[in-house]
Amino acid sequence: MACGPSAPARTPEAKLNVANVAGPPGVTLVQACTPTGPELCFNAVDDNCNGVIDEGCGEQTGLLQFTIAWSATTADVNLAVTTPAHERVPSRDKSAAPGFHLDHDCPAEDGCNGQNEENVYFDGADPPKGHYLVEISLVDLHGAEAPVKVRFGARLGTRLVGFDVDLSPGEDAKKTFGFDLM
Repeated sequence: MACGPSAPARTPEAKLNVANVAGPPGVTLVQACTPTGPELCFNAVDDNCNGVIDEGCGEQTGLLQFTIAWSATTADVNLAVTTPAHERVPSRDKSAAPGFHLDHDCPAEDGCNGQNEENVYFDGADPPKGHYLVEISLVDLHGAEAPVKVRFGARLGTRLVGFDVDLSPGEDAKKTFGFDLM
């Protein structure tokens, strides 16, 4: 599905010094920008290569942005970010991890309409330095067939990375992405 008119992309105010970028074992990180034309919604990819994932699709963005998308409409897949201060987003404590926000929570959130996506972003100009972990977890199939194919995209300042993973109940229910912000 192509999105309507795109909002102007927010360009990073400063280049972030990112190191030790690593995907789950056995998964190859790929460039998350594929110049295919207009931005497509709900695919966790920067289709028009302007440095923003799924812009114009109702997603918020910032210097750090982590997005997952999957097509198994009933499956519950969660995205969680652990900051260098060991704060987890999302959190029941709304004051935890200042500047970090969960933008969408599908399929639980009304309005996903079978286009499942979750998005966590940092809204400030200076994200905390240190080690980050991003977890992608299969919570419940809710009748969907395993494996659930999930696309992950990350904006780390001016750098975009992504990968595709298959999630199944058991040992393959969680995948982790990590990086250091210096």
